[in-house]
Amino acid sequence: MRSQYLRGSGRKMYFGRIAVIFFIISISEAKSVAKSLNKCQTLLSDDLINEIASYKDVKEEIFRYVTEGDFKSKTYDELAKFVDKFGARPSGSQVLEDSIDYMIQITKDEDINDIVTEELEVPHWIREQEKITMLEPRSKHIAVLGLGKSVSTPPEGITAEVIVFSNFDQLAETPRQDIDGKIVLFDPIFTTYAETVVYRSQGAVKAAEKGATASLVRSIAPFSINTPHTGSQYYSDSVPKIPTAAITLEDADLIRRFYDRGEKVVLNIKMTSSYETKISRNTIIDYKGIENPEKLVIVSGHIDSWDVGQGAMDDGGGLFISWAAPVILKRLNLRPKRTIRSIFWTAEELGLIGAYDYEERHRNESNNINFIMESDEGTFSPLGLVVAGNEEARCIIAEILKLFESINASTLVESDSPGSDIAVIVKTGIPGASLHNANEKYFWFHHTEGDTMNVESPEELDLCAAFWTAVSYIIADISSDIPR
Repeated sequence: MRSQYLRGSGRKMYFGRIAVIFFIISISEAKSVAKSLNKCQTLLSDDLINEIASYKDVKEEIFRYVTEGDFKSKTYDELAKFVDKFGARPSGSQVLEDSIDYMIQITKDEDINDIVTEELEVPHWIREQEKITMLEPRSKHIAVLGLGKSVSTPPEGITAEVIVFSNFDQLAETPRQDIDGKIVLFDPIFTTYAETVVYRSQGAVKAAEKGATASLVRSIAPFSINTPHTGSQYYSDSVPKIPTAAITLEDADLIRRFYDRGEKVVLNIKMTSSYETKISRNTIIDYKGIENPEKLVIVSGHIDSWDVGQGAMDDGGGLFISWAAPVILKRLNLRPKRTIRSIFWTAEELGLIGAYDYEERHRNESNNINFIMESDEGTFSPLGLVVAGNEEARCIIAEILKLFESINASTLVESDSPGSDIAVIVKTGIPGASLHNANEKYFWFHHTEGDTMNVESPEELDLCAAFWTAVSYIIADISSDIPR
């Protein structure tokens, strides 16, 4: 067994659309787990329950092929080739576009040719110089990663005293004159990603409203080996844009200790970056259904990544299990009634740009989406699905998940907003799900240089690919549509 780590996001611009992002709930943080589904016995007919149970043999065929047969370790091997070849794939970069071409070619190599791409305008933010030096009470280098689309400092940098807040309430209660001209550091202790990420995404605006000259955030993570975690932040046109960055847990806690002792902390921050827009593409691969090809069961992951690390975990794993689903089914000559559509979202990291474009472009066809799935929270040991939909929809998915009890992947977690990109589509009333997996240590590596192939496991990727393929096939093939 390989040593492994377990985990624990028309050409129009959508850069101001952040409401969905703030409501994204990570898989481990969904609001209720394994709801009692006693009502399901009355909501679902015996015929449907028996029909779902009849897919046991095909499920086992898929698992044998992926975990023991010719597809064994292929998901890992293909992901490794991809990650090793391209590394990080930032929004708007040429390497991202080259990686899209590569995914199209390896799909065609599997004799799947129903592929289209849809162009859209995306942000292209380039990190340049980043340096923070503590000047008082002692000299020290502070590890730093600027947050997405941060503005630059003046060439000489910003030198100012630091004021530290644990939450936004403390900031709001502090008089403006005590903050004006200072560097604000937000140092909330990680509880859940959903609760803590707001200090990264909104911190710069909140600090600027009180006159701060720059803002910093303690990295949004439960664990660190002196490694900062980047991520998106969102400016407001109504307040000045100030430079903003993440620092490590260790340095944030050091500054907090100095601050609590009443010692003055002075930092010099030098950050430069550039920003423009480029054209990228969503990639759409259809494995056509034999009876109702117009109806879609979508599997998806995003192909872009941050510029740090190599995007193996976020979201190379989700990308490749969504690539594998139609490939496995074609190799096994299993063709469902409905079409299975794989989507490789572009520009997820800087604001779900590809998802917003797809939702608007295909809005008139949304009634044909039977179910939508996304993996963007790790591809480690599968545990089940995080599901959005009405009670009957959840009951059908729960019944399907019973087929996966043998691999401990039968848990249904309820959430109104599963996934990242698909949250844009689920909020319109379309039922969907994201992969629930053993990702307890995901945020150790999230948005850092540590997001590499060393985080991935061939055996766990096999289980995820088999699970993803079997679930999507069953949903696409059963006689009943997933209700809304």
